[in-house]
Amino acid sequence: MTTAQRFAPNIELATALLPHVHDLTSDGSHDLSHLMRVWTNVQRITAREGGDLQVLTAATLLHDCVDVPKDSNQRAMASRLAADKATAILRDLNWPETRIDAAAHAITAHSFSANIAPQTLEAKILQDADRLDAIGHIGIARCLYVSGRLNRAIYDPDDPIGADRPLDELQFAMDHFQTKLLKLSAGFQTKTGQALAAERHQTVQSFFDGLMAEVTPQPS
Repeated sequence: MTTAQRFAPNIELATALLPHVHDLTSDGSHDLSHLMRVWTNVQRITAREGGDLQVLTAATLLHDCVDVPKDSNQRAMASRLAADKATAILRDLNWPETRIDAAAHAITAHSFSANIAPQTLEAKILQDADRLDAIGHIGIARCLYVSGRLNRAIYDPDDPIGADRPLDELQFAMDHFQTKLLKLSAGFQTKTGQALAAERHQTVQSFFDGLMAEVTPQPS
């Protein structure tokens, strides 16, 4: 199976868009495998919720088409920049403006950092599909991978859970669990996304609780 075929039924569209995402970034948390996982999540949600699969194919493939590092001060602009680039790409494919706008809005609203509420079903589906990839087993793996790339420690050895200090996700991966990952499941948009998120949330919570139990100093 080719990469484009993984995006059936819109294989022709995927073939046209994949050159814009191949080898885009060296970040293994936002590579082609991430796009494939998001597409799998999109398909699971649309199977129950409906949605325009052509718009969602374009939005899935192009939602990270501008690479802004996690530690950049421009990170909150990443989804807007990706939407602008996607708009130009889809215009070159002679898409109608209404469908371009639909894909661009989904891309803009998918980002946690952008803090933009999704207004359409497709935007809600893409946001849910992308956030599902930030929790569960893959979410844990991605968080630790990114933390390693950014030279962040796993936890604070003096106060792992942050009981007596401000949480600092820029220093400790486990603080990021508390500031973001363990809160994500409360914000899902679709009923299907909510159900899938609840399952993955338990995985993240169990991992966090187990790690804290192992590393928290015990009273003598």
